[in-house]
Amino acid sequence: MKVVLFNGSPRPEGVTYKCLNIVMDELKAAGIECEYVWIGMDKIQGCISCYRCAQNQDKRCAVKTDKLNEYLEKMLEADGIILGSPTYFADTTARMKALIERAGLVSKVNGDLLKHKAGAAVVSVRRAGATHVYSSINYFFGINQMFIVGSSYWNLGVNPKVSDPEYFENDEEGIETFQNLGKNFAYLLKKLTS
Repeated sequence: MKVVLFNGSPRPEGVTYKCLNIVMDELKAAGIECEYVWIGMDKIQGCISCYRCAQNQDKRCAVKTDKLNEYLEKMLEADGIILGSPTYFADTTARMKALIERAGLVSKVNGDLLKHKAGAAVVSVRRAGATHVYSSINYFFGINQMFIVGSSYWNLGVNPKVSDPEYFENDEEGIETFQNLGKNFAYLLKKLTS
């Protein structure tokens, strides 16, 4: 079993990174291979709606000027996909949105390539707007006929001191939520692959 985790934050070791690592620790403890991918500073463009992916039927985006197809390949190889993003004006980062747009369209027009994989959102927030980010990511999973994994609360990590990622350690409920998410994700993957 393998899970790929994408971090859409431009901060390489910020709160989103910390949240994803809590989930990853639980997955690894359950014997699941994890691949962590930081896309926060990559130049990934949004979908240009050319629909060549539908014409070509090659499971690839026709735009080849960035790493999208490399990331899509990682999604296709994995049993589970976790997308992490901080909250930017009540939505995902632009890079995460670009990944969602393009990987989602390629999947849909090539026979639902991501169908029956497990998916989960991981969201960090300073104060508010995180539930919209959570929804945006989960809409991607839902339209791709994936199994959305939940936790004991919405998968949100709160840190009111953005300049100090260590302050996140005070969010005990958030930490527990991500631990439970990792356990639930591992449980579902084991059921799906047994």
